[in-house]
Amino acid sequence: MKKKKMKIFLIVLIFIIILYFIISFINGIIYKNRMREISQFSSSQMIDYTLKNNKDAIISVAVYNENSITYNIYGGEYNLKYDYEIGSATKTFTAMLVSKAIEEGKINLDDDISKYLNLESRYYPTIKRIITHTSGFKPYYLSYQKVKNYFSGGNDFYNISKKQLLEELNKTKLENRDYDFNYSNFGISTLGLVLEKVYNKNYNELIEEYFKELNMNDTSIAKGKGNLSGYWNWNEDDGYIPTGAIISNIEDMSKYLETLITSNDNYIVKTQEPLTDVNAVNEIYNMFDVNVDKVGMTWMIDNKNDIIWHNGSTTNFNSYIGYNKEKKIGVVVLSNVSPKNDVNMTFIGNKILHEMLDK
Repeated sequence: MKKKKMKIFLIVLIFIIILYFIISFINGIIYKNRMREISQFSSSQMIDYTLKNNKDAIISVAVYNENSITYNIYGGEYNLKYDYEIGSATKTFTAMLVSKAIEEGKINLDDDISKYLNLESRYYPTIKRIITHTSGFKPYYLSYQKVKNYFSGGNDFYNISKKQLLEELNKTKLENRDYDFNYSNFGISTLGLVLEKVYNKNYNELIEEYFKELNMNDTSIAKGKGNLSGYWNWNEDDGYIPTGAIISNIEDMSKYLETLITSNDNYIVKTQEPLTDVNAVNEIYNMFDVNVDKVGMTWMIDNKNDIIWHNGSTTNFNSYIGYNKEKKIGVVVLSNVSPKNDVNMTFIGNKILHEMLDK
C-alpha cells in the first residue's frame, strides 16, 4: 500500500512539474509578444499603459536639455519630493567614491582587493574587474539569511553583514583573468569594504558626505520609510548597502544628472569612460534598443546610440538614468512601480532619450 501511495505521489509530482514548465513556457511567449508590441509605443504611450495597469503608480521624470531641466509627474500630485528607492543606480555613486579615491591616490584601479582587505593569501579580482562586473563574482552568494529574505518577500540583502561579505570573500576562489560580464551585487559591495578601509570611515558616512558635496540634500541611505510605501528595510551595518540602498527624489537626481553631463572634474569623467567590452545580450532589452556594449565604472555604455546609462530596482520601485554627454541631453525616470510590471522604467527612459536624439 505504501509503495502504491508513493508511486501515485511521484506521478502527481512529475505532472505538476511538467505543467509548471508548460505554463512558464506559454507565459514566456505571451510576455515576449507583449514586449514586442510595447516596444513600438512612444514614451507617453508606455507611461499611459503603466498608469492604466496600476492605479497607485507615480512616475517622476526629469529631462535635461540645453542646460535646462523639465519635470513631469504622472499619476500623482506635482511633487518633486516623492521619495524613491533607486536600487542599483546606487552603484554609480559607489563608483564615484572609488574614482575619487583613485584620484586621491588611495586606490589603484589595477590593484586586487587583497591589498586593502584582510584576506587569505591567494588571487582576488582587481578593482577594475569588479567595477566592470568582469571579476567572476556571482551576483550574490546563497546563505541562510539570503534564503530567509527571499521568502519574507522584502529586501533580498537585509541583515547580511560586512563580516559575512568578508567570510564569503575568503571562501571564493577565482582565476586571474577577465570573466564574462556578470552583473554582481556582491562585487560592488566589496568595493564598499575597500572604501571603508582606505578612508577609515563607514561607507554610510562617506556617501552622506558626498551627497552634500553634490547638493543632494534630500538623498540618503534608505531607512525603510518615506512619503510613498513599500520600502526595503536595511540595518546600518548591512554589507550590501553600497549596491542598492539609496533613496532620493527627482529633483536631487536631476542635479546628479546635470553633474554627470556637464562636469569636467577628472574623477567624474573617468567613471564614464569605457573600461572593457562586454557586448551583453538581452533579448527583451534588444527589442527596446537598450544595449550594453561596454562598461565604465559601473556605467553601462550603449555604443550604438551613444548613451551612458544605469537602472535600478527594488521590490516596489524601479528607476533609470541615462544621457548623451556630447549632445548634453539626459533623462531620469523614478517610479513606485514593481519591476515585474510590463513596462520597466528602463524602457521608458531609453525611449525618451531616443525621441530626443531623433529630433
